[in-house]
Amino acid sequence: MTSNVQNVTNRHGRAALPGSQTLASPPLAYWHHAQNLLLIGGMVLVLTLLWRPTVGLDIMWNALIPLAPALIVVAPGLWRNLCPMATFSLVPQRFGISRGAKLSRRGSALLAAAGLAALLLIIPLRHLALNTSGPLTALMLVTSASLAFMLGVTYEWRSGWCNALCPIHPAERLYGQTPAISLPNARCDVCHKCTAPCPDSTRSMSPAVTGPSLTEKATGHIMTGGFAGFIWGWYRLPDYRGAVSASEIVAAYLWPFSGALITLAIYAVTWHWWCRSVDERRRLVRLFATAAVSTYYWYRIPELTGFGPHPGTGMLLDLRSACPQLPVFSRLLTSSFFVWFMLLRKAPATSWLVRPATTG
Repeated sequence: MTSNVQNVTNRHGRAALPGSQTLASPPLAYWHHAQNLLLIGGMVLVLTLLWRPTVGLDIMWNALIPLAPALIVVAPGLWRNLCPMATFSLVPQRFGISRGAKLSRRGSALLAAAGLAALLLIIPLRHLALNTSGPLTALMLVTSASLAFMLGVTYEWRSGWCNALCPIHPAERLYGQTPAISLPNARCDVCHKCTAPCPDSTRSMSPAVTGPSLTEKATGHIMTGGFAGFIWGWYRLPDYRGAVSASEIVAAYLWPFSGALITLAIYAVTWHWWCRSVDERRRLVRLFATAAVSTYYWYRIPELTGFGPHPGTGMLLDLRSACPQLPVFSRLLTSSFFVWFMLLRKAPATSWLVRPATTG
């Protein structure tokens, strides 16, 4: 029997979730052109990091990365459709050289846990080296691309990298809970059921939407409860330049992990003692997601414009003389927006992308 999801299609022949908010989309070929252009742009960025490191570091850490959280909050499907690393991971599929092995539930859970661990290890490393070293940042990107490609060669479709090991994926799940739009899937012509639950086509996807294993649940809870404190702790420190000492290495990891433990404890107590229903727990997850992204922009925009507490760290433009009240306005604007968008707005239960018709 054909399911309802398979019966409802949009103008591109892709399945639409009943009741979802979809956006008119350009033809699939246009998506592929955009993916290829951004993949080339990623390669150019790596070369820039090697030969013009100052420019490359500004593009990477002070332009692209600050835009990513807001984009994932509002339109995670757009990011998922265009991410250059995802495009590179699917090259083996495109050229028919992937083995297409089925990734087991246990394997997926372990890769997802490794992806979260990588995220929490890489972020402090920014203070120690990545924010100030173009070659090391380029090495990080090349290493990630190599892992994405190898997983694409080994496993079917997006199961290995995009839906498991990618260090950005935990943030996608955390921030992308209330998308404004559900876009057509520009990656999968048909659904191969490579991952369960599929993050792209599951309504109201969040870190709490997992399989039954303890590893999956623990990964989701740690990301949800700990990330706001982790971000807060990370902003207590400057970028270290030159040779770093043992005490600086300890501080780079101690501050964010200590902050994470504090907010994780608050989250765990609230989840266990005050949240009795599924709806209450969903609101709690959204509350901590809102706290995390609001904390990020609370510090990041002032830092980008010269108002950061650590001179020389994270600045793109010096606007201290031109707009001395900018930190107040930016904090009020960003915090108000995310509270409204993620907590107060009546968001439809929609998915990041529209599920295409399934095989079999």
